[in-house]
This record gives sequence, structure tokens and C-alpha cells, in this order.
Amino acid sequence: MAASFLVKGQQRLTGKITINGAKNSALALLPAALLTEDKVKLDNLPCITDIDKLLDIIRSLGASVDSPGDRCLCIDGGNVDRFSPPDTLVNQLRASYYLMGSLLGRFGRAEIPLPGGCDLGPRPIDQHIKGFSAMGAKVEMEHGFIKLTAGELRGANIYLDVVSVGATINIMLAAVKAEGRTVIENAAREPEIVDVANFLNGMGAQIRGAGTDVIKIQGVKNLHAVEHSVIPDRIEAGTFMIAAAATNGEVMVEGVIPRHLEPVSAKLKEVGVTVEAGPDFLSVKGADLLLPCDVKTFPYPGFPTDLQPHMMVLLLKAPGVSLVTENIFERRFGHIDELRKMGARITLEGRTAIIEGGHNLTSASLRAMDLRGGAAFIIAGLMAAGDTVISNVKYIDRGYERIEERFQDVGVTVERMEDC
Repeated sequence: MAASFLVKGQQRLTGKITINGAKNSALALLPAALLTEDKVKLDNLPCITDIDKLLDIIRSLGASVDSPGDRCLCIDGGNVDRFSPPDTLVNQLRASYYLMGSLLGRFGRAEIPLPGGCDLGPRPIDQHIKGFSAMGAKVEMEHGFIKLTAGELRGANIYLDVVSVGATINIMLAAVKAEGRTVIENAAREPEIVDVANFLNGMGAQIRGAGTDVIKIQGVKNLHAVEHSVIPDRIEAGTFMIAAAATNGEVMVEGVIPRHLEPVSAKLKEVGVTVEAGPDFLSVKGADLLLPCDVKTFPYPGFPTDLQPHMMVLLLKAPGVSLVTENIFERRFGHIDELRKMGARITLEGRTAIIEGGHNLTSASLRAMDLRGGAAFIIAGLMAAGDTVISNVKYIDRGYERIEERFQDVGVTVERMEDC
């Protein structure tokens, strides 16, 4: 059944919130678990629909999955005997492309339908294919399927033409059992890549340099069982940090790795918000008057594209002109037309949004069209006068666990309404 969110306006976030495990890490760790026949245990997994979909895909390949405890899963890939998951499942989830690297790395074979996900513009997988080909895989595309075969994968020097998180991880997955050494240059540096590398090293892989732009992988023959806890979700943390700032609230965001959020903390400080860091928490206190600023999205350690819609909403409160430039995804401005329904003054010139801030927002009926834009609408609703209704919240559920309850935990009213 479809659902909507009802957001009560002009509310302040107050209190404490503990951050869940990282979506973007978990979606790579689950396919990585298939690289071994042994049972792998993953802890601190987020309870989100994207994880549910990926688990259905993994089960369809023959893996068994059981849950010995809350947020904990054991994946046994010993009986995996299929190399092509159903396209009806893969078409719903872009991260399913990590099965290319894991199945190719383990079996030397994979047949994966072209993946789905949010429509954020062209997101080619040419750098993934470039890496697989360099290691000796034969790549064919037929009837919407990518077919990969390799008698034996061999280590190679691979220079990525563009910084790509997906390609970096996929090449790592294929390379850990390849013969010889693989070097990935111009690699992505995101914390989620470090998390995947730590997981693989715990299984017996030999990966060095994750978190830098050069990653070196010495292939090994076998990987074994491991227990691993997923890192905190920096995007969920950033969502609540920005929401606190936008509502002039005061929130303690706990269970985080503060250095992962330095780009967000720096921008919040720039607009006048107080941010204080502890060993595993960030304290955010809003300000009566926010300052305009310019935001440009870049790969980590730049400002994250996944928080661009949220930051745009925040800047609607800052008197003056702010600029938001999107350098990652071509179509990550789908939220602008919806925000205009609330009175937002935003114009778009190419990849730059020009925001005239300092004008009050009013409630409206909004439709979420992607995961992060939908979450940003909740923040806008909290800022606005009146009650805002957000439909199509299936997108938000893809990446946030019971987000309405999470907002309730910090003192604001966000209610889920089941549509008739």
C-alpha cells in the first residue's frame, strides 16, 4: 500500500539521535559476502527497503540468509549456483551492479541485467567494464544483460577516467582473488570504500591504500568467514544535522565518525550554525540568522551530492543569494519544482541553482521523486507554515529507516499515512 508523510510545520528539532549503519556501505558488503563459501556475519545493518531488495536478489542466486539478532545477518554463499539474478529484482536497485564484481571474482562469470534506481541522470558503468576488461574478462552486452566471463582474472594497472565509487568497489571485488597485483589509480576515497576494504581484509584479502586515490590489491586464492560491523551512515547523520540547523534546533547526533562529516560541518559553520565534535558525536545548534553561501558537490572529501537537496532547503532560510552547483549527477535538481510550490525562490542555470533566501515557506502537497530529494522535503515541511503532505515516500524508505519515527524521537511531528 502506498503511503504519505504529514509534516507539521514550524517545529524545532531537539534531543539526541543515534545514527544507523551506512546504506551505501551495506549495499556493497552484501554482494562482497558472496566471495567466500564460508558464512559471513554483518552487524549494524540498516533496516531499509534497498537492503530487503538486495537480500531477495542474493537469495535468488542460492545464498541463505538468517538473522541471529537485531540488525545482524548471516550470509552463507556456499550454495550459490546461479550467476544471473532476475531482472525484475535488479531493475529496482542500482547497487545490484556490485554482483558483477563479486560473482566474477568468485566464479569467473556473471550475467547481470542493467540496474535500476533513482533517476539522477546518466550513470554509466563504463569504468566498471574498463576494470574488468583490464583484468582479462570478456564483456558482452546482449538484450539488456551484461555478460562477463573470464578463464582466470589477472591483476592489472587500472586508471579510472573519472572518480567513481561504484567502479572502485566493483574492481576491488573482482581483484581480491585475481592472480597477481591490481592497482587502481584515481580511485574514489569515500569512507564506504574503506569499510568494504576492511571487510575484505578481514576475510583474508590483501588491500592497501583504501581511502587514498591509489589502491593496491594483491590477489589471494581463498577468502574465509568474518564478522564485521557496518560504519555509521554519514548521509543520515548529515540529514539530521541540516534539519536541526534549518529549524533553529539543537540536536546531539550520536554514534558517528565525525571526520566523515567534516565537509558538512564546515558548511554549517559557514552559514552560522554551531557544530561541536566529540569522539563519536556531533552537537548541532541552529542560529536565528543564517548566512548565504556557495555549495559545490564533489567526490569525498568534498560536499556530498547526497546532501545537496537538504543543503538547498537550508539555504532558503538564509537572506541573500546562495549558489548550489551539482557536479556529480546531471539531474539531481528534480526537487526544485516541488520546493517552488512552497514559495521557494530558486532559478536554475545549467548545473547551478541560484537561491534567493530569507523568504518564508508555506505548506504544500509534494511528491518525492528520488530518495534524497524526498528527505529534503521533510526538512522543508518542518520549516514551513502549515502542514505539508509528501507522497510517493517509497523513495525515502529506500534509504532511511522509519524516518518518521526518527524525527519524532527529536521532538517534531512527522506522521506516516497509509493511502487508500
